[in-house]
Amino acid sequence: MIKTIYLAGGCFWGVQHYFDQFDGIVKTTVGYANGNTENPVYKDVKKGLTGHAETLEIQYDDTVISLPKILDLYFDIIDPVSINQQGEDIGISYRTGIYYVDNEDLDTIQTKYIEIQNEYDSNLAVELKPLRNFFNAEEYHQKYLDKNPGAYCHIPASKFKKGL
Repeated sequence: MIKTIYLAGGCFWGVQHYFDQFDGIVKTTVGYANGNTENPVYKDVKKGLTGHAETLEIQYDDTVISLPKILDLYFDIIDPVSINQQGEDIGISYRTGIYYVDNEDLDTIQTKYIEIQNEYDSNLAVELKPLRNFFNAEEYHQKYLDKNPGAYCHIPASKFKKGL
């Protein structure tokens, strides 16, 4: 069955490039989630004017890749205790978050969240909330690192099988 989860992990370029390499990921779209305005644009999101987080919409085939596996992959590329920052990217739009659309996924997400929390002395900074809204980012952001090899990415190159 095709399911959907939304993950905010700092700059969405690298998060998309990372998840696109795994079997079972059917489609990814970068966009802006859980903010306070309709139809935000990048320059306003980046300045922190909209309250949105740069987020990746992931559509996946749960018969090929499980939600717990996706969450393991996600936690492998973020600093889960960093508040409003991943790598060199700083600001509310770069916060981390898991935004779900299927209430049946909440138990799975909470179980993984608690497992990860137990690895840290500090509280996790990863938001765990239902998705309130999601707006696709401008076309030039979609598959950005495929179109612009060598562009900045906060995720270490070693995490990519396909390279940057």
